[in-house]
Parts: sequence; C-alpha cells; structure tokens
Amino acid sequence: MKIGILQTGRAPEQTVQQHGDYDQFFINYLADRGFAFESYPVLDGVFPDSPDAADGWLITGSRFGAYEDHPWIPPLEAFLRDAYDAAVPIVGICFGHQILAQALGGKVEKYAGGWSVGPQSYRSEMFGDQSIIAWHQDQVVERPADAQVVASSDFCENAMLLYGQKAFTIQSHPEFTAGFLKDLLATRGQVLPTDIRSDAEMRAQTPLTSDAFADQIVRFFEGKLRT
Repeated sequence: MKIGILQTGRAPEQTVQQHGDYDQFFINYLADRGFAFESYPVLDGVFPDSPDAADGWLITGSRFGAYEDHPWIPPLEAFLRDAYDAAVPIVGICFGHQILAQALGGKVEKYAGGWSVGPQSYRSEMFGDQSIIAWHQDQVVERPADAQVVASSDFCENAMLLYGQKAFTIQSHPEFTAGFLKDLLATRGQVLPTDIRSDAEMRAQTPLTSDAFADQIVRFFEGKLRT
C-alpha cells in the first residue's frame, strides 16, 4: 500500500540529522507495516498529480496556522476535498487534523486556553485512554458535519476525529518521541510560556501509547477501523 505524505512543515534544522524531517518521522513511525511512502513538500508548492496517486494520504504537522495566508494552503484544501470525495483514506496529524477540518467546513483558531505541550492524556471509549505528546495552541473549535469525536480531553474537546472510512485525524503527535520533544523544547521552546515549558520538561519521560496508536492508523488505512 502506497502512502503519500503531504509535508506541511519542517523540523528544526538543529534536530534533522538526529531525528529526520517531518516526513521521515512517519516513515520511521509506520515502518515494517507493509507501506511504501512518497513525500510531497506541499509547503513548497509540490503537490501530487491527483488524489489517486497514492492509496492513502497522511498530512504532517506544521508550525503554520491553517487559517494563515500562505499560497499553498488553498490548493492543499482543494486537494484534500478531492481526496475525501474520492474516498481515498486520509490521516491528519496536528496541523493535518486542523487543515482537513477547515477544508471540510470546520473552524480552527488560536485557542483562548493557551498551549498544550508534552505528554497529554485523552479519554477514548474507542481506543481506551491515550497518552500522546502534544505541541499546539491552535485547535479545531467547530468540527465538520461528518466528523465524530473519538477522543477528547478537558483542554481539547476535538482531540481525535473520525470521518467514517474517509479520514482519521488527531490533534497531538503520536510520531514524536521523548527525545525529539526534549530537542524541540531546546530549539523552539522560547515561544512557550515559562510554566508550560517547565511542565513539559518535567513530564517528558511520561509513558506513551504512541506505538499502540500506530496500530490504529494502520487499521484505518486498511479499512478495518470501526466505531
């Protein structure tokens, strides 16, 4: 099965040699699952020829806001609507979660409650409680009509959304490791309030369910994820 990675952001330059760029994170995260990957740096205006150029699409995270005025965002939204209409399965992570919701009629904004950084706990009847690294201030505050909430927290109501068999998205970063979080705090942590950064540093080694969550992504791409 071929998965097209729609790369919407880049890892800090200082971390790339050790951890790879954002597309490589997912190649590593979903390794040995029977997938082949092809990356499309859409933030540079490089797009697939059509939604059927891959068997499934994965949208990465990004430091950009879905609502910001970047020339690649409108064509990305149009591509995602076409893929959605064609029922080519889509997985969205963080920014990917947000941009798909926005493309399908939802609303994304900078959350008044502030930042969520580091390992976070999410409630899910479908998957059981989850512990996954987050790094975001923006949130989906109004979800599209097709979207079903399958995990949430007190801070983030729409933490995971399932759109039937068409799309599966998550606000946090299951592909992030504790090691990368530490380096991300060192390179981009200056944007955070001091208390948020300190709390994330203290909780950086919290046990995660990210590996188990990879199984759910695989099940979704294989058409086996059911509510």
